[in-house]
Amino acid sequence: MRLWSLHPKYLDSKGLVAVWREALLAKNVLEGKTKGYKNHPQLHRFKKTKNPVNAINQYLAEIYFEAVRRNYDFNKQKINWDFGKNELTVTKGQLIYEAKHLLNKLQSRDVIKFDEIKIISVYENHPLFNVVEGDTEKWEITKRNLF
Repeated sequence: MRLWSLHPKYLDSKGLVAVWREALLAKNVLEGKTKGYKNHPQLHRFKKTKNPVNAINQYLAEIYFEAVRRNYDFNKQKINWDFGKNELTVTKGQLIYEAKHLLNKLQSRDVIKFDEIKIISVYENHPLFNVVEGDTEKWEITKRNLF
């Protein structure tokens, strides 16, 4: 499961569809509708909030908005639109790690998207997250040799 801290505009079509599906799975986990993935590291930051389901709905909303911008047909009814505003934090180090991770994926999967975003020096975060100083998040399972 990869719930990107990066803004979804950087994802290629496969990445956007994947994060939509994975965030819906996360929503099911947070709602107690599935037994699997309960302790997945990517869910840690959502579980720390007062209302994790509220936060994942806000996360999904931004994925949905990006899908609409691209004329994709994601099911709007999968989101509870009554969510309140949430603000989670993400470290600068995590955003840098995720950007490198995404670039590695795009280099082999979508060269056009890779060329489009490889020149960016500072990547925008998903609007749910407020960026704070720090290294890669403790919950991240890192892979060495990213660029």
